[in-house]
Amino acid sequence: MSTDSSDLFGALFEAPPANRTVPVLVPMPAPKPYSYSVPDGMAVEPGSVVQVPLGPRQVIGVVWDGGEDGVDPKKLRPISHVFDCPPLAREMRDFIDWVATYTLSPPGLVARMALRAPNAFEPEPMVEGLKLVGGEPERMTPARARVLDTASDGFSWTRSGLAHAAGVSTSVVDGLITLGIFEAIFLAPPPVVAMPDPDFAAARLEGPQKQAAEEIVADVRKGEFSVSLIDGVTGSGKTEVYFEAIAETLKRGKQVLILLPEIALTASFMERFQDRFGAKPAEWHSDLAPRMREKVWRQAVTGEVRVVAGARSALFLPFEDLGLIIVDEEHDPAYKQEDRVFYNARDMAVVRGRIGDFPVILVSATPSVESQVNGQSGRYSTVHLPTRFGDAAMPDLHLVDMRRHAPERGGFLSPVLIRAIGKTVEKREQALLFLNRRGYAPLTLCRVCGHRFQCPQCSSWLVEHRFRKQLQCHQCGHAERTPEACPECGTLDHLVACGPGVERIAEEVERHFPEARTIVLSSDIMGGVKRLRLELEAIAKGEADIVIGTQLVAKGHNFPLMTLVGIVDADLGLANGDPRAAERTFQLLSQVTGRAGRTGLKSHGLLQTYQPQHPVMQAIVSGDSDAFYEREITERERALLPPFGRLASIIVSAETRQDAENHARGMRNAAPQVSGISVLGPAEAPLALVRGRHRFRLLVHGRRNSDMQGFLRAMLSQSPKERGSVQVQLDIDPQSFL
Repeated sequence: MSTDSSDLFGALFEAPPANRTVPVLVPMPAPKPYSYSVPDGMAVEPGSVVQVPLGPRQVIGVVWDGGEDGVDPKKLRPISHVFDCPPLAREMRDFIDWVATYTLSPPGLVARMALRAPNAFEPEPMVEGLKLVGGEPERMTPARARVLDTASDGFSWTRSGLAHAAGVSTSVVDGLITLGIFEAIFLAPPPVVAMPDPDFAAARLEGPQKQAAEEIVADVRKGEFSVSLIDGVTGSGKTEVYFEAIAETLKRGKQVLILLPEIALTASFMERFQDRFGAKPAEWHSDLAPRMREKVWRQAVTGEVRVVAGARSALFLPFEDLGLIIVDEEHDPAYKQEDRVFYNARDMAVVRGRIGDFPVILVSATPSVESQVNGQSGRYSTVHLPTRFGDAAMPDLHLVDMRRHAPERGGFLSPVLIRAIGKTVEKREQALLFLNRRGYAPLTLCRVCGHRFQCPQCSSWLVEHRFRKQLQCHQCGHAERTPEACPECGTLDHLVACGPGVERIAEEVERHFPEARTIVLSSDIMGGVKRLRLELEAIAKGEADIVIGTQLVAKGHNFPLMTLVGIVDADLGLANGDPRAAERTFQLLSQVTGRAGRTGLKSHGLLQTYQPQHPVMQAIVSGDSDAFYEREITERERALLPPFGRLASIIVSAETRQDAENHARGMRNAAPQVSGISVLGPAEAPLALVRGRHRFRLLVHGRRNSDMQGFLRAMLSQSPKERGSVQVQLDIDPQSFL
């Protein structure tokens, strides 16, 4: 009897081989996957999440692409377990490989970011529920009647859910179960959030907002990769515009990821989303409870969650069918991760969109220079929203020359700003004072001997936190109680605070306005994120007169009664050698002053400065952002700085200064001679000592078309091996130069 060759071919490839090997990517800093054997009867494929032995322990891994490597399976350790969850899609695996190649990071560490919820790899346990069988109890009470009436709809209920819906205690439900009127069944676990409805409360956009929404939705309907930049002033309706893109994506059956720089603090965003779509998005950030993280991960990979709003790490969630990424406040430096794997979530979002062939939308009132250049060159399509939504007007901005309007002795607020605060409080409106410096004072010294309090582990001063009675290092977290006497000379009561922090400004405000209700907002506030959310809600409800805050107040909050914004030290961000200093100062101050007048009330902004003629100050008060960007882009192009050139930072650290310097010099000597790429340094990093480790920095500069990754690979391969306490950190496209 003959056998059809096509049937034989199909039979051979339908059943997996009895013994074979597969590459498995484990969450370790290894340069490539390890090979493991597949036991008889076990089915795996690229993307399968597995458990494998690694040394003496069991670790989570992902079966990777590449096929068998020719090693005898009998010589390899077998895969221990295959988890019952969908495999990571090919697009996700390609994204992980791309990020690892671009950032020169071990692919296992990148994959680790996609596997940050290990208890989510098995199906969620079923939930015990109840179903009405029928019949009536001999003794009918009003409470029992309400339970039976509630359950008569034929749906299944959980025990506590039925009791709550009927307005009775669970003991009433338990009594009916005992009588056999309900039977126990098992229900699928509930979704973490309800399904969003794209037609729940469609926005009525007009004018520029309507036109912008039509352009964005048109790109989404194409269903292919594109990048759009929504460039709109604060309060112009940017969120409502990209909500329309989300609605269109949901109608197409796709999932949506919204990246936000401070997701843990944006309760107001969640409420706006719920008002538009009838349900909140799932959240993903570091403050999420582990159990909830597991649920969100599982339901994102199975497609039950349709929209996730998250911090930068949400970019590595393995969605089932992602169709749109929104990067809100795309200019924000919080999108840059500077630990283990150094990456910029804004840029990697664009990469993920290209690999998955779906649109990406960047949103900002003050776009990054890189995004502006990409918009001007046509790589991104730009949508402008030049005016605020409705009748709201931008605040009137004025510079306060501190050389002419000096504060009183020991103070930091000019008479001009103090008068403006007084008028605002009299009108029962709110004033915001912004100073991007936590604590009471950045430096404490002894007036007798000049001793300065410095961190014992870092090359930075200890910041006084008077509310806590502590001196704290903002680099490593070292803290010590504020002493009464100088530890150097022993003199009592001669320690003096130098410079202002938000706590010191609050003290000055209370001296001038003792009857005003004052709130201080800072990331190190007692009570953490929960307390911050409550404070923000209180401000939005008008329960504060004067708000004093750090950059947290610039994160897109909407304060209806805020009509005055005072910048205590507008020059602060300009006082360093960061090539992005002017851009960041412009963005931060523009965002802060944009908190005023968002609901139509006449508003003002006062910027205290000792450099009123500085181009950044002139650009902010004139509202001529185009002139600022034109000047900044011209200077970047002349100096071949990003986006017209490429940078990479190498930080070498060690327990001794000599070890760090010697290794950095060895790396410098190993750099290949390549046209268009130069190596600067080594030199001590601006923060030369952090957590007891000495730090030296190399900066690699190349032209835009330079093969930076190839150059660095060659340099690293010829460099001395890391020995002893030496560690090397590599940062492609650095955002920080400390």
